[in-house]
Amino acid sequence: MSQDTKTRNNYYSMLTRKMVLIMLLVSLIPMLLVSWSILYEFRTSYREKVFAHLCELVQKHTQGIDAFLKERLADIRFLAETFGFEDLSDESFLRDRLETLQRDYGPVFVDLGVINARGLQVAYTGPFRLERAVYSNAPWFKKAMKTRYFISDVFLGLRGLPHFIVAVRESWKGELWILRATIDFGAFNRLVENIQVGKTGFAFILNTHGELQTKAREDIFRDTKTYMSLLKQTRSQKDRMTILEARDFSGKEKIYVSTLLKDGQWMMVFQQEAGDAFSEFKRTRTAALVIILLAALAIATIALILSKMMVDRIARADREKERMNEQVIQAGRLAAIGELAAGIAHEINNPVAIMV
Repeated sequence: MSQDTKTRNNYYSMLTRKMVLIMLLVSLIPMLLVSWSILYEFRTSYREKVFAHLCELVQKHTQGIDAFLKERLADIRFLAETFGFEDLSDESFLRDRLETLQRDYGPVFVDLGVINARGLQVAYTGPFRLERAVYSNAPWFKKAMKTRYFISDVFLGLRGLPHFIVAVRESWKGELWILRATIDFGAFNRLVENIQVGKTGFAFILNTHGELQTKAREDIFRDTKTYMSLLKQTRSQKDRMTILEARDFSGKEKIYVSTLLKDGQWMMVFQQEAGDAFSEFKRTRTAALVIILLAALAIATIALILSKMMVDRIARADREKERMNEQVIQAGRLAAIGELAAGIAHEINNPVAIMV
């Protein structure tokens, strides 16, 4: 009897486990498939939204920086074309023009200088001691003499500080001359630093040689290979945005968005850690996973309760069946005894009847 009870209990336990497993599979598999599909579609949509937002942000700031450079060049062009070499060679007159520019635009213009065809600065006004400076061997001067309008890369120069210049080439009495202005590096750098997204997103500018034209919030030179690859892709796409996902030297996955400016001579680069860019998605995903886990636990609990209830009913039915079987057997036995008793009584009654 004890062995039968143990066997029966093992059977009911196995039946409970099978029912729970079937309920879990039937309930959880569709839920997990639908949840995964929704999360995948949401992730794809969110990525596209993030990339579109970053591209729009970089494009707007690139257009703003390009406009800034062209406006500053237009200001110097206006001076060169309006007043000419004779007027601008007068340092007091040149000083008045610089003060006017600084009054209109703030400290964007640092200094002004007039340079003749031999590279001699014949007039200068500004905070540095650059009177009669010679630029004949300076790379920017050689380039400026070959084109009418010129914006240089950032360089140190004679003053030993990062700066860049805008220059306009004109002619006077058959001889070329240049009016140049130094643009405040800090003011220009702040234009680029305005692009900040999240905790790790920032922007900077590189020239075609991969050299920084603005400050960067972190050491980017360890990822020179990444930036040169980005520069190559950006130059091949010309006016289109380039989006690149890659790991930096420390193994962190980052998003890079780039585009060209200054007629393709500079590249605006925005970079941000992927974890920071997709932080909202990760929070949403975590919340969804918690909800799915709680739902799975609820389903498992309900499946276990229902399975036990059904198995208990099956066990009661089995017990009832066993009792009925026992009652049938007992009734059969009683019937057999009755038949035996009737036969014995009949055998006894026959002789008695003869004797009577």
